[in-house]
Amino acid sequence: MKVLHVEGGRNLYGGARQVLYLLEGLKRRGIDNVLVCPAGSELAREAAAHAEVRAIPMAGDLDFRLIGRLYRIIGQVRPDLVHLHSRIGADVMGGIAARLAGVPVVHSRRQDNPEMRWAVAVKYRLHDRVVAISEGIGQVLASEGMPASKLRCVRSAIDPEPFRRAGDRAWFRAEFGLPENCTAIGVVAQLIERKGHRFLLEALPELAERYPGLHVLVFGKGPLESSLIETVRRLGLADRVHFPGFRDDLPRILPCLDLVVHPALREGLGISLLQAAAAGVPIVASRAGGIPEAVREGENGLLVPPGDAVALATAIRRLLDDPELARDMGERGQALIDREFSVDGMVEGNLAVYRELLADKHAAFN
Repeated sequence: MKVLHVEGGRNLYGGARQVLYLLEGLKRRGIDNVLVCPAGSELAREAAAHAEVRAIPMAGDLDFRLIGRLYRIIGQVRPDLVHLHSRIGADVMGGIAARLAGVPVVHSRRQDNPEMRWAVAVKYRLHDRVVAISEGIGQVLASEGMPASKLRCVRSAIDPEPFRRAGDRAWFRAEFGLPENCTAIGVVAQLIERKGHRFLLEALPELAERYPGLHVLVFGKGPLESSLIETVRRLGLADRVHFPGFRDDLPRILPCLDLVVHPALREGLGISLLQAAAAGVPIVASRAGGIPEAVREGENGLLVPPGDAVALATAIRRLLDDPELARDMGERGQALIDREFSVDGMVEGNLAVYRELLADKHAAFN
């Protein structure tokens, strides 16, 4: 089997990292992979060991010339199917190109943002199968009219091993300028509105007063960075809230945290939550999108209503006041990752979708 994958992301964030895991796993199973991705991207460099890489210009949702580029590559490669892994133009332009070439199409949906029913009916007509990376996303698509015959769920996954190291708290404190006996909360998310950082900031004055050693580290970059920093300054918490930016050494950082907080308003699943669970860190998060699949209430964390700063503060206090409960949740989180979010499970799930689709196409021609 030969699969042509299309991923529009330039950096190895959640979605592109999933593509890399998939390429590696498929290659081990004897699948011939070709990857189309942006020229100069991190994914292009990392994926070369697992796929033939075709790095091309990809300019986003309105890059109509992408249709012609992909159509030509499909004609050269002659894949059995095309797997579109991202939006950023790949979902629509890639779907049109594959349809023109007469090749079956799989599209992975990674976000739970709502779409109009007419848009669902039109756009997803381009795809033979739509793979939701969480049950939460699948429920959104189904509610918007996605037929069950087309929709499948294959959860995203992580490799837990890099996160299973013991935390080096001395390095951690020195790296981020923290006092010796601090309590460290981490937020790992793009600095954008739907990640809900402002609700944690609303909860912080009370928490900072109750826990003098509390420090919050906000990992990530995004357009809200300056306004969040200004809010922290206005609250008088600039010495307690730190903005280290994007870090590529999370396997070293996460085991040093006492708690991960994710107050998102919308979330497809939350790769950072899977990473925190793999590191044995308890989690407080919003009950939104696919988050309840990554954070099980009372098992590896606590869930609160989205946008509720009071409930968020209450859940954080509960775990900070009960270290034994927090420790137990961390251990149960590691077991959850091993049980339900393995890379092998994700690869096999996608491969099953491929085989089902090709079998259906074969039957239709006979």
